Amino acid sequence: MSAVMGSDLTHIDEQGQAGMVDVSAKPAVRREAITEGFLIAAPTTIDRLLAGDVPKGEAIAVARIAGVQGAKRCAELIPLCHPLPIEQVSVSFDRAGDDRIRIEGGAVVIARTGVEMEALTAVSIAALALWDMAKAIDADLRIEGISLVSKTKQA
Repeated sequence: MSAVMGSDLTHIDEQGQAGMVDVSAKPAVRREAITEGFLIAAPTTIDRLLAGDVPKGEAIAVARIAGVQGAKRCAELIPLCHPLPIEQVSVSFDRAGDDRIRIEGGAVVIARTGVEMEALTAVSIAALALWDMAKAIDADLRIEGISLVSKTKQA
């Protein structure tokens, strides 16, 4: 794959068109990514979410499952992501202040390419599920700070 106009863009072909990267020559190794994001809401909303006391039911359980499903469907949602044989996905929640829940996502794969997009998708979808569970009791919800915390590769 040659670079376009002197750049090192790996998803661009000789004609400048986007495409999926060929990773077939790379060895399959264990890769892990950890991500985080925050749901911001009124302190009483955070209390209720963590207690499972919202009109739609147990928000944390719903959001955890939604995050796992999101990670597993990442390649369907992000056009140039490779479908990966995900070994493990984790989604956890903790109170990070009066007005926020920190969502941590983790994903593990043995593959030729990284798993950070899957972990980012897990956090994003979990945050959206919490929003959906709380929107009836709080009109001022926000999602912030979705980011990659770490990624590792073991040879």
